[in-house]
Amino acid sequence: MALSIRRAGHRYRSEPEPGVVTAHAFSFAAHYDPANVSFGALLACNEECLEAGAGFAAHRHRDTEILTWVLEGVLAHQDDHGHAAEVRPGQVQYLSAGSGVSHSEVNAGEQPVRFLQFWLQPGVFGTEPAHTVLDVDAEAPSVVLTPPGLLRREDAALHLVRAAAYTPLPELPRAAYLYLHVARGDLGFRERGGPKGRGRELRTGDAVRCTEGDTLVEPTAGPDGVELLVWAMESPVGYG
Repeated sequence: MALSIRRAGHRYRSEPEPGVVTAHAFSFAAHYDPANVSFGALLACNEECLEAGAGFAAHRHRDTEILTWVLEGVLAHQDDHGHAAEVRPGQVQYLSAGSGVSHSEVNAGEQPVRFLQFWLQPGVFGTEPAHTVLDVDAEAPSVVLTPPGLLRREDAALHLVRAAAYTPLPELPRAAYLYLHVARGDLGFRERGGPKGRGRELRTGDAVRCTEGDTLVEPTAGPDGVELLVWAMESPVGYG
């Protein structure tokens, strides 16, 4: 299908650590679906909720681009390459695991922290690990969260798109693979133009996967407005 809706309630949920609840959009850890191991260059999209004091102890990654968008609370990051940060709503964290990095992710506040985390396959392997936290314009309706040169994959970018209640969304990117995740709010759209274009709705946590250069037609924010994270990718995961 050129356009596939994936509902939030259909994701695989797990509790990998005490006080941690994870919702997986793709095959991950003990959950394996051979028909859902990746999309485009994306390897994972997890929504995490960490209770106060909970989190992930130091664990290792290699050759993975990891982007984190905090929805609520404060997330503390620390790694064995000397990087440490507290990430809050309105900031995006980038970690390039490269040749190998060990890091921890812990709730740094007294309230639960909720965040989305994406794993992307890099275009080059074995590079020096890198980390940065970028502040995001709180008012801009459309922002590229991965400025040129940030990702170690040249044909992928993560966009943030916002719209107020009942207003059209800014123009969405077009690419061979589009992954759209509703971070907050809801929206309506048509699957195609013309009188036969069926109307659909997306709510918080829902996602859409588009291929063949397809995209949402006439997307419009719902009564609470919408915040949408959009991955635009030109090639899929490579093996071998």
